[in-house]
Amino acid sequence: MVIIKGIIFDVDETLVYYEGYNSRKWFEKWGKPEIAELGLDLDFETYRKMVIGELPRSYVEVFGVNHVEFWKAIDEAKLKYRKAAAKEGKIKTFPDVDALGELKKFGLKLAAVSNASQECTEFVLELFDLKKYFDVVFGKDYSYLDGAKPNPYLIEKALKALGVQPNEALVVGDSYSDVLAAHRANVKAVQALRFDNFIGEADYHVKDLWELWELVMKKNSKNKLDNTI
Repeated sequence: MVIIKGIIFDVDETLVYYEGYNSRKWFEKWGKPEIAELGLDLDFETYRKMVIGELPRSYVEVFGVNHVEFWKAIDEAKLKYRKAAAKEGKIKTFPDVDALGELKKFGLKLAAVSNASQECTEFVLELFDLKKYFDVVFGKDYSYLDGAKPNPYLIEKALKALGVQPNEALVVGDSYSDVLAAHRANVKAVQALRFDNFIGEADYHVKDLWELWELVMKKNSKNKLDNTI
């Protein structure tokens, strides 16, 4: 039987959350002014469809706007928002993030993978001194913007960096996008039940990261025992 050697974590809404965040309000207040400097007046629904993968992230090219520059502008707005929210104390960690330390002590390799930019991802991890737990951190890749989850690209990138096989890893996230990306990379998906958004397609469901720790301990103990028989 295979031993779990690595765990790949989503970040936003899995490890940290944003008090009072609303995507539509964020876009109107923070996103639109930033992309207006590119000469683009985009409606929220079109933006949302690009974010969730219903439209390619290069779609803004039809408006004559370079899509890499568009997403860099969006990410600059997101970083400004995060910095403002941090000053107001509106970015919070879930109370169970201490379990990351126990997972690390057990010898597991950990990765953090996010559709947010590298800078945004590292900002929130460093804000709460969480980055120290991760062997690698991967945010949005501007060379392959359609590689955002649910595309398996970032999961596969993390697997390679950690040096673990898909069957030796778990992906932990809160959304259907995380589950789908995991399965497309042939990795078992664990849904952290953060906001009562149960996703039946996940392979495992945990109420918190301590329950994840118990799950990994049980699986590895059983598999080690099976390997001795």
